[in-house]
Formats: sequence, structure tokens, C-alpha cells
Amino acid sequence: MPDTIHVRGEGGAVIAMDLPLHEAIAHRLATGQLQRVSEDGSPYTEGDDDVPSTPTKQPAKTDPKALWVGWAVAQGADPDEADGMTKNDLIEAYGAE
Repeated sequence: MPDTIHVRGEGGAVIAMDLPLHEAIAHRLATGQLQRVSEDGSPYTEGDDDVPSTPTKQPAKTDPKALWVGWAVAQGADPDEADGMTKNDLIEAYGAE
């Protein structure tokens, strides 16, 4: 696992972050408020580490709300709006049956 990752913040800047991540930063990555990128700012290619990131596939109904928020953001939802929804509302709006 790397000692540092790079994320793109809300303002577009690429920031190096030491691991382990603070819980608040990990939550913002999982919910899509921050985006993990490569050092040069290009899209990150997922590896075998345990760093949270925006989901690339629909979470299970039993997964935590944060993953559902991230999934909603990946589907185009506003991060703050999605975070304000209940988990059941997220599943109803963004879950495929």
C-alpha cells in the first residue's frame, strides 16, 4: 500500500495526502466530495489498496450510507444533496432493481 495518495479537492487542486487518512477525509472520498487522482491529476486507476473512493459499482443494500452517497454522486447527484438524503431514499433513487 502506498504511503501517500493524491486527491483533487473541490477547488480542483491536486493535493498529496499521507496515509492513513483522517476519518473525515476518508468519508469525503467515499461520498464523492473529493476524487482520488494520480500524482499528475489524471484519473486514478484502482489498485489493491484499502483507500476509500467513489464507488464504481452499485453498493449492496446492506452497505453503509456513505457508499450510497458516493454512488449517487457518481450517478450525477450533488454531494451535499445526496448526503442529506436517507439511505432508503438513496437506494430508491439510485438503486437498480
